[in-house]
Amino acid sequence: MSIRPIQSVSDVTDIESRPFEEYLPYRSVAHALQAQAERHPQRVALKYIRSADLAEPAEQWTYPQFAAQVRRAARLFQTLCGNEQPRVAFLLPAIPQAHFTLWGAEAVGIACPINYLLGEEHIAELLQAAKVNVLVALGPHPELDVWSRVAGIRQRYPQLKNVLVIGATAETGDATDFDAAVAAQSDAPLAVSPSIDDVAALFHTGGTTGSPKLAQHQHRNQLCAAGGAACMYGASERDVIINGFPLFHVAGSFVYGLSMFLVGATVVLPTLLGMRNTGFVQRYWDFAEREGATLLAAVPTVMSSLLAVSVGGADISRVRSLLTGGSPLPPDLADAFEQRFAVPVRNILGMTECGGVIAIEPCAMPRTAGSVGLPIPFVKVRAVDANGEPLPDGEDGELQILGPNVSPGYTDPAKNEGVFLKGGWLSSGDVGHLDAQGRLYVTGRAKDMIIRSSHNIDPLMIEDTLHKHPEVAMAAAVGAPDEYAGELPVAYVTLKPGAKADTQSLLAFAEAHMPERPAVPKQIFILDSLPMTAIGKFFKPRLREMAAGQVIEARLAQRALHEKVAACVQADGKGVQVVFDCGGDPVAAASVKEMMAPFALRWRLAGRGDRQEAAV
Repeated sequence: MSIRPIQSVSDVTDIESRPFEEYLPYRSVAHALQAQAERHPQRVALKYIRSADLAEPAEQWTYPQFAAQVRRAARLFQTLCGNEQPRVAFLLPAIPQAHFTLWGAEAVGIACPINYLLGEEHIAELLQAAKVNVLVALGPHPELDVWSRVAGIRQRYPQLKNVLVIGATAETGDATDFDAAVAAQSDAPLAVSPSIDDVAALFHTGGTTGSPKLAQHQHRNQLCAAGGAACMYGASERDVIINGFPLFHVAGSFVYGLSMFLVGATVVLPTLLGMRNTGFVQRYWDFAEREGATLLAAVPTVMSSLLAVSVGGADISRVRSLLTGGSPLPPDLADAFEQRFAVPVRNILGMTECGGVIAIEPCAMPRTAGSVGLPIPFVKVRAVDANGEPLPDGEDGELQILGPNVSPGYTDPAKNEGVFLKGGWLSSGDVGHLDAQGRLYVTGRAKDMIIRSSHNIDPLMIEDTLHKHPEVAMAAAVGAPDEYAGELPVAYVTLKPGAKADTQSLLAFAEAHMPERPAVPKQIFILDSLPMTAIGKFFKPRLREMAAGQVIEARLAQRALHEKVAACVQADGKGVQVVFDCGGDPVAAASVKEMMAPFALRWRLAGRGDRQEAAV
């Protein structure tokens, strides 16, 4: 694969003038990895920083060594599964064995990376939905508890035939030692050779609750996404990237992983805890110098944390860009990072259903505030109106994607409706537009939109405004339920160290600087930390849950019901469920029902009417 830095839309058009098979001449991901092993026999593919001790050298694997480990893992999975297709799930942080497992599983079957922070019931549901026959999990570890859930998972999913463990101990019982079992395998070429349109992986998406939703990834999807990312970065074998993203997330696997492997670059894994290792983060710039990093990968919340870390005497002159995505990038945060460290920031738009990449700001082009860059080669993006008709440049609409990166759909076809559309288009759920130069802008998230008396409020507008306050470190906005307006905007913030701001001063700042009066938050809450997903994105279902809970508590107190009625508030990706326990008191139940009626909620009575449920 020949990578040329993208500097304009015309460069993308030039790449697209050739057949896709010429642009990415690989039959599968495994074929691509083997090609790099032959092309770059001396280059280091993978490095693992075991601890935050700078004196301890990183472990490393050259491309031939890396490809050999992948083949050994693949052969192990074949041996375990016999005549069945290996369907391999793993509960692993970003450690070398996660890479061997992911790429090895894809070489001979289907990989199913799973968020190791999920509850055992949800994990078991994912295993069953994916028809998994091999599970690889992290064993007992003082820094990260994954293993304690494995026994419960096996009870809930008794069909699971093979369990392998990283770090076998007496506590892991009959689980097979992964490292020993892999080492015992031959690294000879594999007899199986998947094709580019075969399903390589199943990535779960759709939040942390609800029925399992597994997006299928073909080898074509992953290669298109990773190859496009490499073009946008202008990546080469000279690059070294620090990638702390877990591989159950498409960013860790493809945006900052496979994209680098396709060009012979080096991927550095920053300890078992990744960017949640505070010791590593405090020495981040020293490690960047030691490893010769040229590219950094971080979500905006991690960027904010790095702003508090001094470079000291570290030489970071080799770093040519920080790559970010996963959540909106506040322009002020990007400006502050660039000014502080003289490291250009480039934005990325991705999606699990698109192999992780839709558009990227090319490293060889200037950053444009608010833009997520250009669609990657062979990928088309359009903004459409409510009737699905394309909109002109500059006009916001729902963003739809078409290209070789788009998944063939979910494993359950019933979940495809409204997402995978006719003609191969994918509905992203994002709101945005393209400009006359072909740059893409995301201005909101359809499901995150706050609707106040029929007025649509983009939470990003609120967040960007609060990020301009000199003492605000992070901000997230959601809609709180309201009897009359439907929703009212509220915001949750964390402050920078030593900050003195209070809620009143923040509200005054928002009133003075918010572009739209209806978007001014009704309340601002200062927290020690904001709820995050495993990769550092704001977990907005939890914030909606908090906002709804605060409203419900206030309304119960107003009616002197707070000592008689207990309210349980739970959120998922679809909304917030509130259950009231009135303790068998029919008068309290009637009062609760009357209290909630103005919210225009859907009500159901349970039992004798002493329990009320509402979907907010």
